[in-house]
Amino acid sequence: MADSALFIGWGENVRGREAKSATVFGEAVAMWTKLQDDGVIESWAAYFLEAHGGDLAGFFLLHGDREKLAQIRASEEMDDVIVRAGMVVDRIGVVGAITGARIESSMGRFLANASELG
Repeated sequence: MADSALFIGWGENVRGREAKSATVFGEAVAMWTKLQDDGVIESWAAYFLEAHGGDLAGFFLLHGDREKLAQIRASEEMDDVIVRAGMVVDRIGVVGAITGARIESSMGRFLANASELG
């Protein structure tokens, strides 16, 4: 089971670039699908958020091994997708996340440090 994730979030489409944003979205979907088919990531999902007055319009969530996700994040192919997305949507961002078995060890480190700094 995956112990890490990549959260790739974006804001609203840049006005007048909506068709281009759909193209870049398709490029990202193709990349995530290939990574999953090749066994590099465990899974991925896309989410469009309902209107809520905030900055976040949607996000991808990629699940996988921490080291493999780090390699994806540092790849030129990922750089290209993020740069292209930044040209057609506002506020693109990529954030690593802890999940699965790493949650317990992360919470353990947090509690140990909280106890020490009490």
